Amino acid sequence: MKKKLLLLSLFLTFVVSAQEQYYNDVDLTAEGITLKENLATKTIATHVNLLDYTPGVWEALKITDVNPVNSSEVLLIYGFSASGITARTRGINDNSGSNGDWNREHTYPKSLGNPNLGSSGPGADAHHLRPSDVQYNGQRGNKKFANGSGNSGDVSGGWYPGDEWKGDIARMMMYMYIHYGNQCLPTNVGIGSSANTPDAMIDLFLEWNAEDPVSDFERQRNTHHDSNQTYAQGNRNPFIDNAYLATRIWGGTPAEDYWGIYTSSDSEAPTVPTNVVLSNISTTSIDVTWTASTDNVAVTKYEIFVNGNYNGYTTNTSYTISNLNSGTAYSISVLAKDIANNQSAQSAAVSESTLTDATAPSIPSNVNITNETGTSFKVNWTASTDNSGVTGYDVYIDGSLHGTTANTSYNVTGLTASTTYSARVSAKDQANNTSSQSTAVSATTTDGSNNIVELFISEYVEGSGNNKAIEIANITENPINLSNYSIKKQSNGAGDWVNELPLSGTIAVNDVFVMIHFQADDNTLTSEADLVAPQGSNYGAPINFNGNDPIGLFKDGVLIDIVGVLGESVKNFENMTLRRKTNVTEPNTTYTESEWDEFPQGTVDGIGYHGDTASADDYLMDAITFYPNPTNGNTIYFKTIENITVNIYNVIGQIVKSAKITELKNSIDISNLSKGVFIIKINIYETSISKKLIKN
Repeated sequence: MKKKLLLLSLFLTFVVSAQEQYYNDVDLTAEGITLKENLATKTIATHVNLLDYTPGVWEALKITDVNPVNSSEVLLIYGFSASGITARTRGINDNSGSNGDWNREHTYPKSLGNPNLGSSGPGADAHHLRPSDVQYNGQRGNKKFANGSGNSGDVSGGWYPGDEWKGDIARMMMYMYIHYGNQCLPTNVGIGSSANTPDAMIDLFLEWNAEDPVSDFERQRNTHHDSNQTYAQGNRNPFIDNAYLATRIWGGTPAEDYWGIYTSSDSEAPTVPTNVVLSNISTTSIDVTWTASTDNVAVTKYEIFVNGNYNGYTTNTSYTISNLNSGTAYSISVLAKDIANNQSAQSAAVSESTLTDATAPSIPSNVNITNETGTSFKVNWTASTDNSGVTGYDVYIDGSLHGTTANTSYNVTGLTASTTYSARVSAKDQANNTSSQSTAVSATTTDGSNNIVELFISEYVEGSGNNKAIEIANITENPINLSNYSIKKQSNGAGDWVNELPLSGTIAVNDVFVMIHFQADDNTLTSEADLVAPQGSNYGAPINFNGNDPIGLFKDGVLIDIVGVLGESVKNFENMTLRRKTNVTEPNTTYTESEWDEFPQGTVDGIGYHGDTASADDYLMDAITFYPNPTNGNTIYFKTIENITVNIYNVIGQIVKSAKITELKNSIDISNLSKGVFIIKINIYETSISKKLIKN
């Protein structure tokens, strides 16, 4: 019997309910990095009980690792004999650090984490902690996992966990990777290649996952942690529930599909979508609808193509294509897929043109001037409106074009002290329709007597994960070259200043400079970043600070400003945002609490500006777009009517591609980029935006 798309949720609910209710709110029809992120979100969100290393992990292991045939024993990881250090079992209460007992083996060694996993968080995650003989555990040490056969032990400069345990190891490493990201890279804990995966997963673990199927013992551990018991974490290891999830994300040797929803005998493709209709056509968007395809099992999604290029997908039978150019013809087609990845042919293409935009934006209003100095001032205004969207503003000083910005403010520099100037602003849209200029507003520069001469730290963000940032501000009367400045930290409130991060570039008058960790994923932080601290050998230091790492701003090697207290080992500055009060105008080498306002963890709305300094507006994020994303092709295209510079960074902060983009030359060849996640930084006018690119 044929089933339409509307039956998909019922189908998946039935299958998954029979297996794991836990995944009912996860889109299991996704694949690749998207599925990885979906599972990571679920795994992290349900990890609600953070176990103490002592006694929490001890007690959890006495429950999860009980020998199925003898409840007075635990099974020992790597064990293969009846007795001695390689024993498979040990008395359940014979746990300690003494020879002859069992202890807690970090299958992902603490020291191989970057940074070290410690004894909390990932270091106390019971999903990868297993009972092991004390001496045999010591014999493994922190050796990386390597391929072998038979019993466990040293092999090829690494450690083979044994035929019985290699699948367990693989699935635990996969869990640690999706839960803790780059802190627990598979490439750091196993000897293998990641060349054929979209990220740092290695072929070794994919092979082990397929060769050693999930055991009931592993399921026993998973079931316990998905419970309300005292020593249960609340989350599950998805790869124990269905080993094929790893295949669907990373490819490689196919593992067993325990749910039977991905690798059934289904080889029948859905029918081609029909009755494709284009409607609600505007200057920048087109709505697409079609009649649902049919399939012998279920249709899971539809992919939409614009001029032959992948644009996106949906599980519905309607889709809006946006960010189009006005007065331009587009050819649109749709194909259907099922969960076994059988796909139909593309539908017959249907063509339409977007409406021609002949309407200019409204005139900018409420123009005013602030931040007057002897050589500069700031022009501000209320955003214009437009039927297609405003893309930029031209700023005129004394009747001459001074510059263009996508913000609703603009810093005018290079002026003469004690001189009156007239400012006007006009708005333009993507079709280059331009409004009339605003009413002129006058302002007079000061006599230049302002004695503020130095930069200072204006914001400190110690957010969740690696969402960490430091912002410095320039409220002097002159642009400041950063080549003499650097950031350092004092690690754990002790010792010397370390991990110097040299700065470069220039901070304009009334502007800020933002530094973030290379693994920061908060959209505000990544879009406002001027410098992404590279991974290097110190994991993004010094922008990997925690609550007891004072941060210093240095000029010519001399400390000029500080956040935190030197020599203080208590984490007083953990999980918070600190913002310099606007009445503070100079740096201070002694941390003074009264100079700062404190905000809850995750507060980043102040990043990118300080007081009246400049900031990027949200609409800039929409004014420039690129597609397709995600992509499995070799070219990405940009929609812009302005000249922009594009830099593409890999996950460790290295530039892997740079290009100049114009309205006519609007594509970048990415054929030399490997599969994975990249950051695209787009530089325009006086600001920049950052967006994520996924190459499958």
